[in-house]
Amino acid sequence: MKRLFLSAVTAALPALTFGATTTSKSGSIQGTWKTVEVTLPGPNGRVITNLQPNLVIVTPKHYSRVEDHADRPRPTLEDANHATADELRSAWGPFVAEAGTYELSGNVITMSPIVAKNPAAMARGTFSAFSYRLVGDTLMLVQQRTDKGPSDPVKVKAVRIE
Repeated sequence: MKRLFLSAVTAALPALTFGATTTSKSGSIQGTWKTVEVTLPGPNGRVITNLQPNLVIVTPKHYSRVEDHADRPRPTLEDANHATADELRSAWGPFVAEAGTYELSGNVITMSPIVAKNPAAMARGTFSAFSYRLVGDTLMLVQQRTDKGPSDPVKVKAVRIE
């Protein structure tokens, strides 16, 4: 469930943590962000606050995000060339990386990946749209839709770190 949410956020955010500039841009989503809370909807929904390391950088036209969606710290591979498939999945599977462009329209941010760890996220026409609210150095996002249609309202809270 956590990976499902984080994948949704990855496509749209990105989700969900946001970006960097050399100076803080109060009142702007530009900057460097860290996701601190994710609320998953549905009958098995929950609030996740023990997130692994993540970082989102937002510039005037682009975003970049890297996230660890594991439930605990990922294992260190002694030798990736000789690791088993299960060891590789455990170490690399939960890692998310994505960068692309975004557009703002009113209180909606629409993110379109250019490059991503997941090749499906780079398909032509792929996007995620979130409503957002910026209060001081806290960014609240609610996923609205993707290129596949309306989304369950995953909520993300990020704090500006730069």
